[in-house]
Amino acid sequence: MPKYNFYDYSLEDLKNLLVSFGKEKFRAQQLFKWVYVDRITDFDLMTNIAKKTRDELKSLFHFTLPGVVQHLKSVDGTQKFLLDMGNGKTIECVLIPADNDRLTLCVSSEVGCNMACGFCYTGKTKLSKRLSTSEIVGQYLIAKEALPENVRITNIVFMGMGEPLDNPDNVFRAIDILHSEWGIKLSRKKITVSTSGLVPQIPLITKSGVRLAVSLNGSNDEVRSRVMPINKKYPIDVLLDACRAHCEETGDKVTLEYVLLKGVTDSLEQAHELYHLTKNVPCKINLIAYNEHPGSDYLRPSSSQVDRFQKELMKLGAHVLIRKTMGRDIFAACGQLTSLYKNRPERLEVHA
Repeated sequence: MPKYNFYDYSLEDLKNLLVSFGKEKFRAQQLFKWVYVDRITDFDLMTNIAKKTRDELKSLFHFTLPGVVQHLKSVDGTQKFLLDMGNGKTIECVLIPADNDRLTLCVSSEVGCNMACGFCYTGKTKLSKRLSTSEIVGQYLIAKEALPENVRITNIVFMGMGEPLDNPDNVFRAIDILHSEWGIKLSRKKITVSTSGLVPQIPLITKSGVRLAVSLNGSNDEVRSRVMPINKKYPIDVLLDACRAHCEETGDKVTLEYVLLKGVTDSLEQAHELYHLTKNVPCKINLIAYNEHPGSDYLRPSSSQVDRFQKELMKLGAHVLIRKTMGRDIFAACGQLTSLYKNRPERLEVHA
Protein backbone atom coordinates (compact mmCIF):
# COMPACT_ATOMS: atom_id res chain seq x y z
CA MET A 1 0.00 0.00 0.00
CA PRO A 2 1.22 3.56 -0.70
CA LYS A 3 2.90 5.13 2.32
CA TYR A 4 1.47 8.65 2.52
CA ASN A 5 -2.11 9.80 3.13
CA PHE A 6 -2.53 12.73 0.75
CA TYR A 7 -4.92 14.50 3.13
CA ASP A 8 -2.19 14.82 5.78
CA TYR A 9 -0.21 17.34 3.70
CA SER A 10 -0.54 21.09 3.35
CA LEU A 11 0.50 22.54 0.01
CA GLU A 12 3.96 23.46 1.31
CA ASP A 13 4.41 20.07 2.95
CA LEU A 14 3.38 18.38 -0.27
CA LYS A 15 5.86 20.44 -2.31
CA ASN A 16 8.66 19.44 0.04
CA LEU A 17 7.69 15.78 -0.04
CA LEU A 18 7.51 15.70 -3.85
CA VAL A 19 10.88 17.42 -4.17
CA SER A 20 12.39 14.80 -1.84
CA PHE A 21 11.29 12.19 -4.38
CA GLY A 22 12.72 14.12 -7.32
CA LYS A 23 9.41 15.61 -8.48
CA GLU A 24 8.69 19.21 -9.50
CA LYS A 25 7.17 21.56 -6.91
CA PHE A 26 4.38 22.66 -9.23
CA ARG A 27 2.96 19.13 -9.15
CA ALA A 28 1.67 19.91 -5.65
CA GLN A 29 -0.58 22.65 -7.02
CA GLN A 30 -1.82 20.36 -9.78
CA LEU A 31 -2.63 17.63 -7.27
CA PHE A 32 -4.38 20.02 -4.88
CA LYS A 33 -6.64 21.21 -7.69
CA TRP A 34 -7.50 17.70 -8.82
CA VAL A 35 -8.20 16.44 -5.31
CA TYR A 36 -9.83 19.40 -3.56
CA VAL A 37 -11.48 21.27 -6.45
CA ASP A 38 -12.33 18.51 -8.93
CA ARG A 39 -12.65 15.78 -6.24
CA ILE A 40 -10.62 13.38 -8.36
CA THR A 41 -8.47 10.85 -6.48
CA ASP A 42 -7.82 8.46 -9.38
CA PHE A 43 -4.37 9.33 -10.73
CA ASP A 44 -5.30 7.87 -14.13
CA LEU A 45 -7.83 10.69 -14.55
CA MET A 46 -5.30 13.45 -13.84
CA THR A 47 -4.68 14.09 -17.52
CA ASN A 48 -2.31 17.06 -17.23
CA ILE A 49 0.25 14.83 -15.49
CA ALA A 50 2.44 12.49 -17.56
CA LYS A 51 1.55 8.80 -17.28
CA LYS A 52 4.98 7.86 -15.89
CA THR A 53 4.62 10.46 -13.15
CA ARG A 54 1.06 9.34 -12.41
CA ASP A 55 2.24 5.76 -11.95
CA GLU A 56 4.96 6.92 -9.56
CA LEU A 57 2.47 8.99 -7.57
CA LYS A 58 0.23 5.93 -7.20
CA SER A 59 3.01 4.21 -5.29
CA LEU A 60 3.37 7.21 -2.94
CA PHE A 61 -0.14 8.33 -1.99
CA HIS A 62 -3.40 6.91 -0.77
CA PHE A 63 -6.61 8.86 -0.12
CA THR A 64 -7.97 7.44 3.12
CA LEU A 65 -10.83 9.14 4.95
CA PRO A 66 -12.60 8.17 8.17
CA GLY A 67 -15.54 5.82 7.73
CA VAL A 68 -19.07 7.06 8.41
CA VAL A 69 -20.60 5.02 11.24
CA GLN A 70 -23.80 7.02 11.55
CA HIS A 71 -25.47 10.02 9.90
CA LEU A 72 -28.35 11.64 11.82
CA LYS A 73 -30.62 14.51 10.78
CA SER A 74 -32.40 16.80 13.20
CA VAL A 75 -35.88 18.24 12.81
CA ASP A 76 -34.22 21.66 12.40
CA GLY A 77 -31.98 20.57 9.48
CA THR A 78 -28.81 20.00 11.51
CA GLN A 79 -26.81 16.94 10.42
CA LYS A 80 -24.49 14.94 12.68
CA PHE A 81 -21.84 12.49 11.48
CA LEU A 82 -20.29 9.82 13.69
CA LEU A 83 -16.92 8.94 12.18
CA ASP A 84 -14.57 5.99 12.72
CA MET A 85 -11.03 6.96 13.75
CA GLY A 86 -9.83 3.36 13.97
CA ASN A 87 -9.12 1.07 16.93
CA GLY A 88 -12.66 1.48 18.22
CA LYS A 89 -12.38 5.27 18.51
CA THR A 90 -15.01 7.62 17.08
CA ILE A 91 -15.69 11.36 16.87
CA GLU A 92 -18.60 13.53 15.76
CA CYS A 93 -18.88 16.56 13.52
CA VAL A 94 -21.96 18.64 12.81
CA LEU A 95 -23.40 20.62 9.88
CA ILE A 96 -25.44 23.56 11.16
CA PRO A 97 -27.72 25.50 8.79
CA ALA A 98 -28.79 29.12 9.32
CA ASP A 99 -31.50 31.33 7.82
CA ASN A 100 -29.01 33.57 5.97
CA ASP A 101 -27.60 30.80 3.71
CA ARG A 102 -24.75 30.26 6.14
CA LEU A 103 -23.84 26.60 6.58
CA THR A 104 -21.35 25.96 9.37
CA LEU A 105 -19.36 22.79 9.93
CA CYS A 106 -18.37 22.16 13.54
CA VAL A 107 -15.29 19.93 13.53
CA SER A 108 -13.57 17.88 16.22
CA SER A 109 -9.85 17.81 16.95
CA GLU A 110 -9.54 14.99 19.50
CA VAL A 111 -11.17 11.78 20.71
CA GLY A 112 -12.08 12.63 24.30
CA CYS A 113 -10.66 15.68 26.05
CA ASN A 114 -8.47 16.39 29.06
CA MET A 115 -10.05 19.79 29.82
CA ALA A 116 -12.92 18.10 31.74
CA CYS A 117 -15.33 21.05 31.47
CA GLY A 118 -18.33 20.17 33.64
CA PHE A 119 -21.01 21.08 31.12
CA CYS A 120 -19.47 19.17 28.19
CA TYR A 121 -20.30 15.58 27.24
CA THR A 122 -16.91 15.13 25.53
CA GLY A 123 -15.15 16.07 28.75
CA LYS A 124 -16.58 13.02 30.50
CA THR A 125 -14.06 10.92 28.55
CA LYS A 126 -10.29 11.29 28.92
CA LEU A 127 -8.27 12.14 25.83
CA SER A 128 -7.44 8.96 23.91
CA LYS A 129 -6.32 10.32 20.52
CA ARG A 130 -5.29 13.59 18.89
CA LEU A 131 -6.70 13.59 15.37
CA SER A 132 -4.35 13.61 12.39
CA THR A 133 -4.58 16.32 9.76
CA SER A 134 -6.35 13.92 7.39
CA GLU A 135 -8.90 13.05 10.10
CA ILE A 136 -9.69 16.74 10.55
CA VAL A 137 -9.80 17.61 6.82
CA GLY A 138 -11.76 14.40 6.29
CA GLN A 139 -14.64 15.78 8.36
CA TYR A 140 -15.03 18.60 5.84
CA LEU A 141 -14.78 16.29 2.82
CA ILE A 142 -17.31 13.81 4.23
CA ALA A 143 -19.79 16.53 5.18
CA LYS A 144 -19.39 18.17 1.75
CA GLU A 145 -20.16 14.88 -0.01
CA ALA A 146 -23.45 14.66 1.90
CA LEU A 147 -24.64 17.99 0.48
CA PRO A 148 -26.27 18.75 -2.87
CA GLU A 149 -23.79 19.86 -5.55
CA ASN A 150 -24.87 23.51 -5.38
CA VAL A 151 -24.67 23.83 -1.57
CA ARG A 152 -21.39 24.92 -0.01
CA ILE A 153 -20.04 24.97 3.52
CA THR A 154 -19.50 28.67 4.30
CA ASN A 155 -17.92 28.52 7.77
CA ILE A 156 -15.86 26.12 9.87
CA VAL A 157 -15.67 26.22 13.65
CA PHE A 158 -13.25 24.15 15.71
CA MET A 159 -15.80 23.73 18.49
CA GLY A 160 -16.41 19.98 18.36
CA MET A 161 -14.80 17.29 20.49
CA GLY A 162 -11.46 18.11 22.06
CA GLU A 163 -9.37 21.22 22.75
CA PRO A 164 -7.96 22.45 19.40
CA LEU A 165 -4.92 24.09 21.00
CA ASP A 166 -4.03 20.74 22.57
CA ASN A 167 -3.47 19.46 19.00
CA PRO A 168 -2.04 22.56 17.32
CA ASP A 169 0.18 21.07 14.61
CA ASN A 170 -2.61 19.09 12.99
CA VAL A 171 -5.29 21.75 13.55
CA PHE A 172 -3.31 24.53 11.88
CA ARG A 173 -2.08 22.27 9.07
CA ALA A 174 -5.72 21.38 8.39
CA ILE A 175 -6.56 25.10 8.35
CA ASP A 176 -3.82 25.67 5.76
CA ILE A 177 -5.42 22.99 3.56
CA LEU A 178 -8.93 24.40 4.01
CA HIS A 179 -7.70 27.89 3.14
CA SER A 180 -5.37 27.05 0.22
CA GLU A 181 -6.04 29.03 -2.96
CA TRP A 182 -5.31 25.83 -4.93
CA GLY A 183 -7.89 23.86 -2.99
CA ILE A 184 -10.94 24.58 -0.86
CA LYS A 185 -10.33 28.35 -0.72
CA LEU A 186 -12.15 29.02 2.54
CA SER A 187 -11.33 32.48 3.86
CA ARG A 188 -9.42 32.48 7.14
CA LYS A 189 -12.05 34.91 8.45
CA LYS A 190 -14.65 32.16 7.94
CA ILE A 191 -12.72 29.80 10.22
CA THR A 192 -12.96 30.04 14.03
CA VAL A 193 -10.82 28.22 16.57
CA SER A 194 -12.33 27.98 20.03
CA THR A 195 -10.27 27.35 23.15
CA SER A 196 -11.11 26.60 26.75
CA GLY A 197 -8.22 28.87 27.67
CA LEU A 198 -4.81 27.38 26.86
CA VAL A 199 -3.25 30.82 27.11
CA PRO A 200 0.31 30.08 25.85
CA GLN A 201 -1.09 28.70 22.57
CA ILE A 202 -3.48 31.59 21.79
CA PRO A 203 -0.78 33.42 19.74
CA LEU A 204 -0.93 30.48 17.31
CA ILE A 205 -4.49 31.55 16.47
CA THR A 206 -3.34 35.14 16.10
CA LYS A 207 -0.55 34.09 13.72
CA SER A 208 -2.86 31.89 11.65
CA GLY A 209 -5.24 34.75 10.83
CA VAL A 210 -8.41 32.89 11.83
CA ARG A 211 -11.03 34.03 14.32
CA LEU A 212 -10.62 33.44 18.05
CA ALA A 213 -13.40 32.22 20.33
CA VAL A 214 -12.92 31.64 24.04
CA SER A 215 -15.09 29.46 26.23
CA LEU A 216 -15.48 31.75 29.25
CA ASN A 217 -18.49 30.36 31.15
CA GLY A 218 -17.87 32.14 34.40
CA SER A 219 -18.02 35.73 35.60
CA ASN A 220 -15.42 35.19 38.33
CA ASP A 221 -12.58 32.77 39.07
CA GLU A 222 -14.46 30.87 41.76
CA VAL A 223 -17.32 29.90 39.46
CA ARG A 224 -15.18 29.37 36.36
CA SER A 225 -12.73 27.11 38.21
CA ARG A 226 -15.67 25.00 39.38
CA VAL A 227 -17.06 24.68 35.85
CA MET A 228 -13.72 24.64 33.97
CA PRO A 229 -10.67 23.20 35.78
CA ILE A 230 -8.28 24.88 33.27
CA ASN A 231 -9.06 28.16 35.05
CA LYS A 232 -6.95 27.06 38.01
CA LYS A 233 -3.91 27.14 35.73
CA TYR A 234 -4.85 30.14 33.56
CA PRO A 235 -7.26 32.37 35.53
CA ILE A 236 -9.61 34.86 33.94
CA ASP A 237 -7.36 37.94 34.12
CA VAL A 238 -4.52 36.07 32.36
CA LEU A 239 -6.94 34.72 29.75
CA LEU A 240 -8.50 38.10 29.01
CA ASP A 241 -5.04 39.72 28.75
CA ALA A 242 -4.28 37.18 26.00
CA CYS A 243 -7.57 38.07 24.31
CA ARG A 244 -6.72 41.77 24.37
CA ALA A 245 -3.28 41.06 22.88
CA HIS A 246 -4.92 39.06 20.08
CA CYS A 247 -7.38 41.86 19.35
CA GLU A 248 -4.65 44.51 19.30
CA GLU A 249 -2.53 42.53 16.84
CA THR A 250 -5.33 41.43 14.50
CA GLY A 251 -7.93 44.19 14.76
CA ASP A 252 -10.54 41.46 15.27
CA LYS A 253 -13.03 41.07 18.05
CA VAL A 254 -12.89 37.89 20.10
CA THR A 255 -16.04 35.85 20.63
CA LEU A 256 -16.59 35.06 24.30
CA GLU A 257 -18.81 32.01 24.73
CA TYR A 258 -20.82 31.89 27.94
CA VAL A 259 -22.86 28.81 28.82
CA LEU A 260 -25.83 29.57 31.02
CA LEU A 261 -26.21 26.91 33.72
CA LYS A 262 -29.32 27.17 35.87
CA GLY A 263 -28.45 28.50 39.32
CA VAL A 264 -24.72 28.47 38.54
CA THR A 265 -23.90 31.08 35.87
CA ASP A 266 -27.26 32.68 35.00
CA SER A 267 -28.04 35.26 37.70
CA LEU A 268 -28.45 38.95 36.86
CA GLU A 269 -25.66 39.73 39.34
CA GLN A 270 -23.41 37.54 37.25
CA ALA A 271 -24.51 39.42 34.13
CA HIS A 272 -23.19 42.60 35.78
CA GLU A 273 -19.96 40.83 36.76
CA LEU A 274 -19.56 39.57 33.20
CA TYR A 275 -20.03 43.04 31.74
CA HIS A 276 -17.45 44.68 34.01
CA LEU A 277 -15.05 41.78 33.44
CA THR A 278 -15.17 42.08 29.65
CA LYS A 279 -15.97 45.73 28.92
CA ASN A 280 -12.34 46.51 28.06
CA VAL A 281 -11.99 43.51 25.73
CA PRO A 282 -13.03 44.06 22.08
CA CYS A 283 -15.57 41.27 21.99
CA LYS A 284 -19.01 39.96 21.35
CA ILE A 285 -20.58 37.66 23.91
CA ASN A 286 -22.40 34.53 22.77
CA LEU A 287 -24.87 33.25 25.33
CA ILE A 288 -25.49 29.50 25.10
CA ALA A 289 -28.30 27.88 27.06
CA TYR A 290 -26.91 24.65 28.53
CA ASN A 291 -27.67 21.53 26.49
CA GLU A 292 -28.33 18.49 28.65
CA HIS A 293 -26.60 15.13 28.31
CA PRO A 294 -26.59 11.88 30.31
CA GLY A 295 -24.84 11.97 33.66
CA SER A 296 -24.70 15.75 34.03
CA ASP A 297 -25.72 17.51 37.24
CA TYR A 298 -26.41 20.81 35.49
CA LEU A 299 -29.79 22.09 34.31
CA ARG A 300 -30.85 24.27 31.39
CA PRO A 301 -32.26 27.67 32.43
CA SER A 302 -35.66 28.79 31.21
CA SER A 303 -35.88 30.75 27.97
CA SER A 304 -37.19 33.73 29.94
CA GLN A 305 -34.11 33.70 32.19
CA VAL A 306 -31.82 33.54 29.15
CA ASP A 307 -33.65 36.56 27.72
CA ARG A 308 -33.36 38.46 31.02
CA PHE A 309 -29.62 37.76 31.16
CA GLN A 310 -29.15 39.06 27.61
CA LYS A 311 -31.26 42.18 28.21
CA GLU A 312 -29.33 43.00 31.37
CA LEU A 313 -26.05 42.85 29.46
CA MET A 314 -27.46 44.91 26.58
CA LYS A 315 -28.73 47.53 29.02
CA LEU A 316 -25.17 47.85 30.34
CA GLY A 317 -23.82 48.29 26.81
CA ALA A 318 -22.46 44.85 25.90
CA HIS A 319 -22.57 43.38 22.39
CA VAL A 320 -24.36 40.15 23.23
CA LEU A 321 -26.17 37.49 21.19
CA ILE A 322 -28.06 34.35 22.11
CA ARG A 323 -26.81 31.39 20.12
CA LYS A 324 -29.75 29.58 18.61
CA THR A 325 -29.77 25.98 19.81
CA MET A 326 -29.54 23.59 16.85
CA GLY A 327 -29.55 19.80 16.71
CA ARG A 328 -30.45 19.30 20.37
CA ASP A 329 -32.84 16.44 19.57
CA ILE A 330 -29.99 14.34 18.09
CA PHE A 331 -27.38 15.33 20.73
CA ALA A 332 -25.64 17.59 18.19
CA ALA A 333 -25.84 20.91 20.06
CA CYS A 334 -23.04 22.68 21.91
CA GLY A 335 -21.66 20.44 24.66
CA GLN A 336 -23.48 17.28 23.51
CA LEU A 337 -20.89 15.58 21.28
CA THR A 338 -19.25 12.34 22.35
CA SER A 339 -17.83 9.07 21.10
CA LEU A 340 -19.87 5.94 20.52
CA TYR A 341 -20.42 3.75 23.58
CA LYS A 342 -22.78 0.95 24.57
CA ASN A 343 -26.39 2.08 25.04
CA ARG A 344 -25.51 5.64 24.05
CA PRO A 345 -28.74 7.65 23.61
CA GLU A 346 -29.21 8.95 20.06
CA ARG A 347 -32.38 11.03 20.47
CA LEU A 348 -33.49 13.55 23.07
CA GLU A 349 -37.10 14.46 23.67
CA VAL A 350 -37.03 18.25 23.44
CA HIS A 351 -39.63 20.39 25.16
CA ALA A 352 -40.08 24.04 24.21
